[in-house]
Amino acid sequence: MNKRVTPSFISDLEENEIFVFGSNLEGSHGGGAALIAFEKFGAIWGQGVGLQGSSYGIPTMHGGVDEIHPYVDEFIGFAKNNPELTFLVTRVGCGIAGFHDSEIAPLFSEAKNVTNIYLPESFWEVINKK
Repeated sequence: MNKRVTPSFISDLEENEIFVFGSNLEGSHGGGAALIAFEKFGAIWGQGVGLQGSSYGIPTMHGGVDEIHPYVDEFIGFAKNNPELTFLVTRVGCGIAGFHDSEIAPLFSEAKNVTNIYLPESFWEVINKK
């Protein structure tokens, strides 16, 4: 079992923890994890991508997996460049956006070796099958 597993429910963050959520390009954080990010973790209304307070938005509502992938890569690069932060990735794209873990988790394969990125257990299950 992986030790870097995002908790199923996040209500509070420790210092230097970042809540990573699925967003839309418009930054309309009206539901799901995006609403939690907005209400609790500093997500900025109107900003759909990147670091916002103690949260980080990855757009998942604008197209298919191929359109989402560059934003995941950008996030992984950001995490690598900010090793002092711990990133708690939620099941981005697997709620309101309607994707399955089996579609989104492979996008995070490179995160397997990035020690400050935590992934949902369901993502680890998909990644570790490869």
